[in-house]
Amino acid sequence: MVEDLLKEMQKQVEKTISYYQSELSKMRTGRASSSMLDSVQVDYYGTPQPLKNIAHISVPEAQMIVITPFDPSSIEIIESSIISSDLGMSPNNDGNVIRLNIPALTEDRRREIIKHVHKIVEEGKVSIRNTRRDFNEKIKSMKEEGLSEDNVKRALDNVQEITDNTIKKISDLSSAKEKEILN
Repeated sequence: MVEDLLKEMQKQVEKTISYYQSELSKMRTGRASSSMLDSVQVDYYGTPQPLKNIAHISVPEAQMIVITPFDPSSIEIIESSIISSDLGMSPNNDGNVIRLNIPALTEDRRREIIKHVHKIVEEGKVSIRNTRRDFNEKIKSMKEEGLSEDNVKRALDNVQEITDNTIKKISDLSSAKEKEILN
């Protein structure tokens, strides 16, 4: 029963890590990445669609993203969706493809991004701590159902170990992202 609870916690914290990992990967670092466009929704024939569903996205250079629509008639719609998104990039449309040039980051912008990274990482840590609290409460309620004191202590120690390891992973993600932003 306790093992099932610990496995459930492990799954939950892994989901949290992957969520924050994807949040960090979406952040602009001055280097082009197709994941920067994951949040762009295009109103394609009246239905909002993710950009990657209606166009091929490639990164031919470190500072450029090229978007090739599957349907050439949708190029203007894609362009307006990119402009209206909060990416802060202006697309260059040549009629066949859209090019996005990624400007180099200024020092002030790098600091802003790092602050945002810290905010995201802190949210991740708080989420993990909330998960720990929830599972600690579940384990303590099992004590009232007849689980021995030693097993409760061991389970609480395991929960703390999972929490510590997960927070370390999130901190490592933060450090790696900071290095990427500063270089």
